Amino acid sequence: MSKENSVRIQTSILNGLEKKVLVWIAQRLPRRITSDMLTAIGILGAFIVGLGYALCWFSPWFLWLSSFGLFVNWFGDSLDGTIARVRNTQRPLYGFFIDHNMDGIGMTMICLGAGLSPYIHIGLALMVLAVYLLLNIYVYISAHLRGEFKLTYGGLGPTEFRVVLFFFNLIFLYVTPLRTFQHTIDVFGAPFTFGTFDIVAAIVLVVLMIMHVGSLIKDGKKYAIEDPLPGYKNPFGDK
Repeated sequence: MSKENSVRIQTSILNGLEKKVLVWIAQRLPRRITSDMLTAIGILGAFIVGLGYALCWFSPWFLWLSSFGLFVNWFGDSLDGTIARVRNTQRPLYGFFIDHNMDGIGMTMICLGAGLSPYIHIGLALMVLAVYLLLNIYVYISAHLRGEFKLTYGGLGPTEFRVVLFFFNLIFLYVTPLRTFQHTIDVFGAPFTFGTFDIVAAIVLVVLMIMHVGSLIKDGKKYAIEDPLPGYKNPFGDK
């Protein structure tokens, strides 16, 4: 089944409310605002998020800029497809190509900005980015093989991620002990200093890895049953 005909599976916590809000906004946007313009706004928002984190070397108050970028990113990224559906101007092939390429670029901007900030080690930020992109690859493969485009895991999707990051930015900004906390441990004979943001990034990394590996094993068993090797008994059984 081709990607453009894939069923979108969206079961996130805020999905019902978000859909109503997005449709309400899309119905009131001027006709001159197009899906491509909103996609560009989404990318601009991701750039602002990353820039805000990187500028925190000068002041932690730039976390407000990063949080504003999260809103801009949500506005553009969530509305570009909604406005096309509301106006019945969908372009399935073009939309799929542009939207998901921009998603990857946007997440790269955010992770690079976070890694260039004083709060997260660049290596850890890049590891989060790598596993996020692995999950995206998994989603695209599933869309091709099963015709299902899964947008959420564990009730969490892109919007929930932005909301959590927004509130964490605020907590991190106003709770000084969290921002200034640092601890040094010995790693293979070398000192490694980490802070609160590093701990959160490490937790996110582990969660993403569990999601990816768990889904890989689960669906791998299904595909082994559906597409058995001729002449061999399926090691997972017939059910």
